[in-house]
Amino acid sequence: MSIEFVGMVFPRQWSETHGPRTGDFDLEFLRQHARAHEHAGFDRVLIASGPGSADSLQLAAYVAAHTERLGLMIAHRPALTAPTVAARAFATLDHISGGGRLRLHAITGITAEPQEGDPLLDKTERYKRTDEYLEIVRRTWTAEEPFDFEGRYFQIKGAFSPVKPLHKPHIPISFGGSSDIAYRIAVKHAELYALWGEPLAGVAEQIGKLKAAARDAGVEAPRVSLSVRLILGRTEEQAWQRARDILAQIQANPQFAEGSPWRKRIKGTGSERLLAAAAAGDRHDRALWMPTATAVGAYGDTTALVGTPETVAEALLDYVELGVSTFLNRGYDPYYDAVDYGRWIIPAVRAEARRRELQRRARVAG
Repeated sequence: MSIEFVGMVFPRQWSETHGPRTGDFDLEFLRQHARAHEHAGFDRVLIASGPGSADSLQLAAYVAAHTERLGLMIAHRPALTAPTVAARAFATLDHISGGGRLRLHAITGITAEPQEGDPLLDKTERYKRTDEYLEIVRRTWTAEEPFDFEGRYFQIKGAFSPVKPLHKPHIPISFGGSSDIAYRIAVKHAELYALWGEPLAGVAEQIGKLKAAARDAGVEAPRVSLSVRLILGRTEEQAWQRARDILAQIQANPQFAEGSPWRKRIKGTGSERLLAAAAAGDRHDRALWMPTATAVGAYGDTTALVGTPETVAEALLDYVELGVSTFLNRGYDPYYDAVDYGRWIIPAVRAEARRRELQRRARVAG
């Protein structure tokens, strides 16, 4: 099993320790940060999307123009754009980015976004709408003649796009969520399912639910991605001191102060799972640390693996043993952490995962 590594880039240098996010652009940093990921051996980078943020497709086009092989995992909120329009936009970028570098990462979201024109409040309804949306997107990418679609949320007549993705049969789709309906929708459309950095038992539980949903649907289960931050030090003591310093910086950031809009955001199932694990203890398993998630209200990939490169690599391999094949890792010092991951983490994890896989095959053959 080959191990994929995904980083993350923003239009400017930002992390939870770097002050509030703004709409400013630092294109030189974006170029250098993307190139740092490419040189470090990352397979691709996530381009985030959210209310008021820069357009993820245009950022992806910029990153593609300044890199050679780096893949692009583009966050996309279904239904804010007509599915046929989105399908053409992604297919177009697949061509002009050099072909085969894209992944559409579908973000259903835990709440409506009325400021974006999305008033649909019920989460289950939004997942059902995502199901229809992704079906239309995939059909637009693959249909050889016009088609109609009559659904609950979308009604389309004579849809057809002569612009087809270079990647065949279509651009890969990834999906995330921690609710039962998310698993059911994902196994229909996704080749990769994204989880946040929970304790090993929680990740194993979710992988089990995903596989059960795939069996019920009669399909192969998607591969699994794990999103977790990495905090490295030359010694264990240095790593944990750095972790404590990072936590203090987050707690001093007014964006995440008690009572701030970020802390008041409605919590989805994934966030509630992280907070529950944090309530059970600050540290779990080999190196998983929860206080960074608690400090920001567990809004996303906010737990961390802390330790020397050897400890953190072993902790990642613990997840590989559960069936994880992709890691989304970003740091609190975005540029230099990406470089360090390329030096100490990516080659070590890939080499050891490959060695273990060869050992398994030899045992089976013997």
